[in-house]
Amino acid sequence: MRLDPIRRKGERDGRPIDLTLKEFSLLEYFMRNQGRVLTRLMILEHVFDYHFDSMTNLVDVDVYRLRNKVDRGFSRELIRTVKGVGYVLEA
Repeated sequence: MRLDPIRRKGERDGRPIDLTLKEFSLLEYFMRNQGRVLTRLMILEHVFDYHFDSMTNLVDVDVYRLRNKVDRGFSRELIRTVKGVGYVLEA
């Protein structure tokens, strides 16, 4: 997995990934915290700059969309759900 912060482009195994600005920010946050479980609240505060209503499903929807772009077509999934806690980008 690679990110180009200047061009705001991503790629996995040489295959380009078309990301929205929010998806890029989310993937960048995951990559900066690779292997660390990120709670929904942490993601809301750092990626969405959202400091209230931790019951919103914004994070779940955007992680779902990001997974479709990052993991679809590959035998190994990089973004994993940690039930009851949040998400982690595997090494």
